[in-house]
Amino acid sequence: MQGPPPPGQMPPGMRMPTPEEIAAMKRQIEIDAEKAGMTVPQFIEHIKAQQMARMQAQQQAAQQGGHQHQHDHQHQGGGQGQPQPIVPGPPNPVAIALATFLRSQPLKPRTVILNGERKDMFRVKRALRALQSPAYEKARKKNPALPEITDRASLENTFKLLPMSMLALRVNKSDPHEGHDHAPPSKKAKRVKGLWTVKIEPQQEAQDDMYYVWLWEGSQFMRKVYAALALLVIFAIVCYPLWPLKMREGVYYLSWGFLCFLGLFFAMAIFRVILFCITYFVLKPGFWLFPNLWEDVSVIESFKPVWAWHDPNPQKKKKKSKSSSAAAGSASAQATFSATTGQPAPATATTTATGVSIATGPQPHQRGYTAPRVEEIGTDEE
Repeated sequence: MQGPPPPGQMPPGMRMPTPEEIAAMKRQIEIDAEKAGMTVPQFIEHIKAQQMARMQAQQQAAQQGGHQHQHDHQHQGGGQGQPQPIVPGPPNPVAIALATFLRSQPLKPRTVILNGERKDMFRVKRALRALQSPAYEKARKKNPALPEITDRASLENTFKLLPMSMLALRVNKSDPHEGHDHAPPSKKAKRVKGLWTVKIEPQQEAQDDMYYVWLWEGSQFMRKVYAALALLVIFAIVCYPLWPLKMREGVYYLSWGFLCFLGLFFAMAIFRVILFCITYFVLKPGFWLFPNLWEDVSVIESFKPVWAWHDPNPQKKKKKSKSSSAAAGSASAQATFSATTGQPAPATATTTATGVSIATGPQPHQRGYTAPRVEEIGTDEE
């Protein structure tokens, strides 16, 4: 019985591929990646993820053993009644159509880091809502191949087409320094707020509070078109000396017109400051020409209104608006307390932006009575 081959040697019966075979394999990978609408590195990661998922599925099938026949019977007889297990496989047109539909829906995706690359992550419950919306019914009329959704089981089975075709996979938040030998990073280290580092979970389920990342980026046709247009614009600018005389004259006059407009804009900005300084001493409190010129508004709203008096105490208005909102919150808290307990609201009530709390001591006419504490917790909008 022969042992394993020493390091650096090929096993018996195998030979090293020739350079022509390696080049042919690379060309085939590039062709397959282009058909799948991915780049070569993304396609290689896609194949690796498929192999990993198949190995996990084989391990799960080996562990289940004698239950496989029962699962097959449920798949043939009661497919719409119960959620089906996820068995990864190659993308199919129905899954791609489903991914195209969900990509066009407002799933409020957030950017995360997966294997050193930026990906879009979404919450399962938002995708399930989109599949139950009238927009999905319109999409089914255009593409009858999309599955019909009748109950919760069929809803989950429809969503599971994404991980089955490796178009989207379930992830969870992870520590990027996990498994490293170095010391934990200091608290002063800069971190991008809200940017998670995630890892793929082995169990692909479809519960409402779970998160999935998109591995499928959709058609790259428009991106290629935009890249080609950008190259054409750059090439046209570089070839400016070869333009016809009329075109060069037109660009020349347009550039002078733009410079004149820019100069008038800055002249107007300087004039409004001088005008304010004069009116500040002559007609207090002074007035501004185009008061919203430097505010964070649209271009049209920057020139509305044309003029306005200067506000010397803008913070007081903000404090008044905050106090009025706090008073409104206090009134709503008192109304909630009275409706809940059937008693008049206590004298002291505090309202904050995140919750409402009511507390008081024993009342003179109600010895030993302590008002309940009411808290309102905001829902998660991830």
